[in-house]
Amino acid sequence: GCSGEEPGSGGKTTANEVWERIRLAANLEEMKQGDGDKLLKLYSITADEIEDFVLYTASSNVKADELVLIRLKDAKYTGGVKERIMQHIEAQSAKFKDYRPAEYALVERHVLTAKGPFVFFAVSKQADALEQAFNEALK
Repeated sequence: GCSGEEPGSGGKTTANEVWERIRLAANLEEMKQGDGDKLLKLYSITADEIEDFVLYTASSNVKADELVLIRLKDAKYTGGVKERIMQHIEAQSAKFKDYRPAEYALVERHVLTAKGPFVFFAVSKQADALEQAFNEALK
């Protein structure tokens, strides 16, 4: 296009637009949508760092499935946000390691990636397909 945006910069793409692409690869049947409070509780990410986000978590705490797509106000926040998500991953690993080996394996195979102002994190059996959808959405 001629929008003047750099390819791969995410331009004016919203989290919901990217999410529409990712959603097609996801099975959300047993997941529930989360809000800003949940985002803060899970990852210590505050509203002043983010423009918008989509968050889904497992409907039961014996499941590890999680999907979060964040559009940051500024890509400079990427490192800090990824670091906090990593801390969450470590906590989840510790939680599931001994008593839910299958869920632990999902956590270990998580996807955590960033492109332009977007950060995407997934713990899912479809993690690879979800990551591919994220990358496709931001080409």
